Amino acid sequence: MSVHPTSRNLHTVDQLRAIEHAALSALGISGPELMRRAASAALSSLRRHWPQVQHVCIHCGPGNNGGDGFLLGVLAREAGLQVDMVALTASSHGDAAVARAAWESADGQVLIWNEQAVLPEAELHVDALYGIGLNRAPGAAPTRLIEAINQRGRPVLALDVPSGLDADRGSCAAAAIRADVTVTFIAGKRGLHTGRAADHVGVLELATLGVPESVCTAAAPDARLLVAESLPPRNRYANKGNYGHVLVIGGDHGMAGAVHLAGESALRAGAGLVSVATRAAHVFALNAARPELMAQGVDGPQALAAQLDRASVLALGPGLGQAAWGHALWLTALDANRPLVLDADGLNLLAREPRRFTAPTVLTPHPGEAGRLLGVTTGEVEQDRFAAAREIARRYHAVVVLKGAGSLVADPDGRLDVCPWGNPGMASGGMGDLLTGIVAALLAQGCSAWQAAGLGAGLHARAGDRAARQGERGLLASDLLAPLRALGNGMTGYERDHD
Repeated sequence: MSVHPTSRNLHTVDQLRAIEHAALSALGISGPELMRRAASAALSSLRRHWPQVQHVCIHCGPGNNGGDGFLLGVLAREAGLQVDMVALTASSHGDAAVARAAWESADGQVLIWNEQAVLPEAELHVDALYGIGLNRAPGAAPTRLIEAINQRGRPVLALDVPSGLDADRGSCAAAAIRADVTVTFIAGKRGLHTGRAADHVGVLELATLGVPESVCTAAAPDARLLVAESLPPRNRYANKGNYGHVLVIGGDHGMAGAVHLAGESALRAGAGLVSVATRAAHVFALNAARPELMAQGVDGPQALAAQLDRASVLALGPGLGQAAWGHALWLTALDANRPLVLDADGLNLLAREPRRFTAPTVLTPHPGEAGRLLGVTTGEVEQDRFAAAREIARRYHAVVVLKGAGSLVADPDGRLDVCPWGNPGMASGGMGDLLTGIVAALLAQGCSAWQAAGLGAGLHARAGDRAARQGERGLLASDLLAPLRALGNGMTGYERDHD
């Protein structure tokens, strides 16, 4: 499979349409010839992943994605496979009509899907229903077909985009194909890398179909995938003062664990010093569990002021609460105007009392917190995670890490990166506290807010993948601390890096 050096680049649907039009001109070929290339790439993927399969069923829509499917049927039969063809309509349009005619002229039969139709038995199903063209809920008949494919329990190969998944946003309006493998064509689609896409794309492959790299680079990508990185080796002449002093602020009654995790992850990510300002009742336990954390009890703003003077970076919010104690510390910390990572109740307080930041600031909301920051529902955030992340960054003048499957990193100017790592085992308490500490430690070591957010999100997710090698269920936030240290020092080879 040919992959561009620019395969990190992710595009919107409008950009992809322009790229495809430019590709036809640059290659000097017709639409059906480009479809033939897509079909050939699809057959190669099919054979590579399921070499024993002999009977496939291809499901075609009326547009170009369906055309890819019809030509795949032609090539598959020529390769000796048994092929059943299911179509949503009795005819196709545009270039897809040419592809359909090629299938029918070779005595290929087509089953038209309707209320009486029954899904053919096959070892493998191929989704060629909609591709990038669908940005709404499928109709009743396509929905029934999608559900039937999903329920059949056979492997599924999706061509370009799993049907029902929004290629722009990574959301699903209704039913969507759950593919085992998706082979996407020409260039990366941003919606295949975040949100609901995690449950629908499966293994993702990019087949460029021979399109020159210059065609894709002519359109500036809307977003990019993060790459695996670590901090450079330290100078031999170094001391703890060279690597910053992180002050973690939070831990109201009953929430000492949040500041413990944030503080320890800041240490493991390389901060020279880490202090914790918390409830006095937590200090003994924190000092006993991790003596390297300099924990001190604070009963209000005056007690916090002396610690703020010594800190170079603040990690504000883990276990903070929204009552009078937490609110007072929040106000005092923000007024110090230090480089800042804001999470958890620090974000909930920001939603109640908005402000724009002037010091380097990273906000790390999950979708619920993002909704409160924007005054919308969690569902609206998840409907378009890209727009939500960019709007929070613009509104609060901060770098944003919108957490979740395919975490997004956005800055106030609209730049956006997508994290390709992480797993559902990380859906457990304390994971966000770890991220807060990691990003704060990177800020303390001299990273910009943008660098700290991207590198921090990547290290956090990669450590989660490495820790999940023993299983996702039951993964604890503290399980990430050892791999975090290794990855931060560039010790790779323990997890799947997406370079």
